[in-house]
Amino acid sequence: MSLYTLTAEKQQVLDMVRDFCKNEIAPVASELEHADEYPHAIVEKMKELGFFGLTIPERYGGFAIDYVTYALIIEEITRHWMSVAGILNSHLIMAYIVEKYGTEEQKMTFLPKFATGECRGGLALSEAEAGTDVQNISTKATLNGDHYIVNGSKMFITNARYGNTFILAAKTNSKIEPRYKGISLFIIEKGNDGFYVQRDIEKLGYKGVKTCEITFENFRVPSNQLIGGEEGKGFKQVLGGLELGRVNVAARGVGLARAAFEDSIKYAQERKTFGVPICEHQAIQLKLGDMGTKLEAARLLTLNAATKLQNGERSDLEAGMAKLFATEAGFELASEGMRIHGGYGYTKEFNIERYYRDSPLMLIGEGTNEMQKIIISKSLVEKYKI
Repeated sequence: MSLYTLTAEKQQVLDMVRDFCKNEIAPVASELEHADEYPHAIVEKMKELGFFGLTIPERYGGFAIDYVTYALIIEEITRHWMSVAGILNSHLIMAYIVEKYGTEEQKMTFLPKFATGECRGGLALSEAEAGTDVQNISTKATLNGDHYIVNGSKMFITNARYGNTFILAAKTNSKIEPRYKGISLFIIEKGNDGFYVQRDIEKLGYKGVKTCEITFENFRVPSNQLIGGEEGKGFKQVLGGLELGRVNVAARGVGLARAAFEDSIKYAQERKTFGVPICEHQAIQLKLGDMGTKLEAARLLTLNAATKLQNGERSDLEAGMAKLFATEAGFELASEGMRIHGGYGYTKEFNIERYYRDSPLMLIGEGTNEMQKIIISKSLVEKYKI
């Protein structure tokens, strides 16, 4: 943190989050995670404290936290239980897209409700045949008078079970080429007929937060909830939202890496073999040295991307690098942490097994890391073009 000194006010916010994590999340995380139980009480407390408005501008009722502080907050929450960070992140990406691309009427209507958590949810983007390949979505929205009629289905939707408001990506023009020009985004709300949460998808990790399949059958969406009021802008709007998404996924990678490192270095000083703490064995020292270095590098890459985003600069390259490195670091450190814990690391008595199950998700979320490498390469060629 030597390169990123927080003001007293921002440090106070971060300290509040740390206290919240220690007092409200840490005591119940393991029990709720293993039961795959949604943390209702934690979410209600987050609403009271204004967490759902962290990045929303003050004029709409939010805290207007800068993205560096935001990344540190997400790291802190993830260090204690990544699922809680997921409940918050999907919601704030939705708010970011409305803030950046919505009409003033849409901002005035929804952002204050997002800030209080009265309306909360996330993105209805992925489909069974469209994940990273966003332009392949098949859900359609057809204008009919003053409403759009939506038909289709979505997969892997975070917050779909207990959220009530989402940003939906749908095709408003299936004939235009290239295909991405036919995508539009809508603010949708539960309550009307035709919106069905079909099932909760069982997962390896990332438990507690519900990830669902949803379907739409002649679901009516008011035309004034087309984001920005113009069709065909959805692909650009999604990419803009994913810049913030990649920063927060990178921050989650840092949080997981930190959790694995801190638990492991503590255990390595307590556990003894052959008469000495295992931290004195060279094999463990090599692991800890790599883990600490990768953790620090991941955090610096993430905060650099957050700084660029906060300054309004183009940050797709930096966000991609941060997402790639930090999530790989989270995955690697969780694995190394399990090795350091030995047999105990494979049991539910220690949290390392949870980090090990949670970490692969970050390699996939907000675009696979394989795709990140391609995006990074193309950006680098453009940056260093001769």
